[in-house]
Amino acid sequence: MAHRLIATTAVAAAAATLAGCSWMSSKPDSTPATAGATAPMRNVADTCRSLAGQIIEPGQIGASAKLASGPARIDSASWQSAAPIAVAERGPTPAALITPATPAYCKVLGQIAPVDLKAPPIQFQINLPAQWNGRSVQYGGGGFNGTLITGLGLLPAARFDQPAPLARGYVTYGTDSGHQTKPGEAPQAFALNDEAALNFFHASYKKVRDVAVAVMGQAYGRAPDKLYFVGSSEGGREGLMMAQRYPADFDGIFSRVPVLHWTGLQFAGARNGIATMDGGWIRPAQVKLVHEAVLAACDAADGVADGIVSDAAGCRGRFDVSRLRCQTSGGAPASDNCLSDAQVKAVQALHSPYRFPFTLANGLTDYPGWGVSGENTTSYGPTGGWLSWWLGKAPPAVPPAADNSIAWVYGAGALQYVYARDPKIDPRQVTPEKYAARVREVSALMDATNPDLSAFHARGGKLIVLENMADYAQSPYAGIGYVESVQARMGAGKTAEFLRLYTAPGVDHVGSGAPSQVDMLQALADWVEKGRAPAGLQLVEQAPKAPFTVQRARPLCEWPAWPRYQGSGDVNAAASFACTR
Repeated sequence: MAHRLIATTAVAAAAATLAGCSWMSSKPDSTPATAGATAPMRNVADTCRSLAGQIIEPGQIGASAKLASGPARIDSASWQSAAPIAVAERGPTPAALITPATPAYCKVLGQIAPVDLKAPPIQFQINLPAQWNGRSVQYGGGGFNGTLITGLGLLPAARFDQPAPLARGYVTYGTDSGHQTKPGEAPQAFALNDEAALNFFHASYKKVRDVAVAVMGQAYGRAPDKLYFVGSSEGGREGLMMAQRYPADFDGIFSRVPVLHWTGLQFAGARNGIATMDGGWIRPAQVKLVHEAVLAACDAADGVADGIVSDAAGCRGRFDVSRLRCQTSGGAPASDNCLSDAQVKAVQALHSPYRFPFTLANGLTDYPGWGVSGENTTSYGPTGGWLSWWLGKAPPAVPPAADNSIAWVYGAGALQYVYARDPKIDPRQVTPEKYAARVREVSALMDATNPDLSAFHARGGKLIVLENMADYAQSPYAGIGYVESVQARMGAGKTAEFLRLYTAPGVDHVGSGAPSQVDMLQALADWVEKGRAPAGLQLVEQAPKAPFTVQRARPLCEWPAWPRYQGSGDVNAAASFACTR
């Protein structure tokens, strides 16, 4: 893609629109993270309000990566009083039910001006705690972003009963990735602008990181000792992109259910939606039928029938959807007790790889099929299993409708806005063959599939990847395949020095269906700062109300191991299971 980013004159014009004074703080592109660690720390309560109106010059934003940028401006800086935890009765995800307690902190809101003045600014929020531990956490986004990530919520997979990073003394921050989704507008509409698209692909996260380091330097009088990035889904991809493109910027990264093979996911997701047209759409009662058939074939294989398929990879070989085919002829409609030919073919498409006719970035030629288990997960409303991610409330429409599945709305929209760059085109007409040059271009910019993490390893970085095995928003086998590619490139022994891959059986994309909660930030920090590699981690499932009782627990197993019941003991206790291959 020819990123026609307006050069010096546009930067000057952008700077002129952001009136205010400028400062020279620690330069994030050249100053080590530990620089200034011994300097006396300023009281952020005293410096907070003085941050408003400040300007960070373009030379401090993305310069080491040769990213063009306008200046950043602090629009407001306000002191926030401590607030207690709050729990909602309902929410779209487990984590959304909890608004964690916050300490007293300085809330900083600002924006980074674009170079192309037709592009939106990059909005950001930075939270500066009164009691700083010298560390920071950048939160990743989700979906197509377009909403400001505040950095105030729970981290992905976090336990409900443990403090959020800000309450632990971390500076936290997030961004909208350079665009704001507007009511009535497709979430992918921003991608028609080159700079907005590049910011979403990878540039905005680097730019905001640099701004955050500069703000920390101004607020506290020193740079952070350690920097962490934590994200899930799209945010998981962003974390991997930071390790691959900007390996010097973060000491530790936690990437949960990352949509790393983004190009493959969009085409495969659209393919899966098309498969449910013309009689292939599967009704809710039939989804339950498939779910129960998977459990009958695989649930007890781990030693206990408890509704969780622990050996999800092994179950792929034991479950055959064709056995649910209706014994009818002439294409008669399926009952709730069987599947028609079209429905069987739709499920087989979901389980099959999507193959490209040419090679994408980093040598990939296909996107892996989805696995089995968790088909009927609906623990937290419309965010689990097939009904949310793959099927929706009605068969796919052209153009996509509100009651369609997330996979169709996202995949079809990506094909229209990102690849064809034609909002009116029928997504069924957007094929890799017709748009080969653009597909390769986006893959090179967006897909976080580069297995060469040698620079990240050399700087001492640590990376933890967590895949949920009942995920239908993206295939967990994409992340598994990526880690295996790193092992092939760098060697299994060297990879083990800095990278861990864990899998959570029965858990869907957002954490529903089975034990899914673990304090991964602490595990990551201990590995980075104490050299203590993760060990003995457990997944728990907590009641989403105080006192957040643990209802079930499992050992968190490193791939390819999975938890097997040992034949005795409480089936809801992690101690009754052992990781096995």
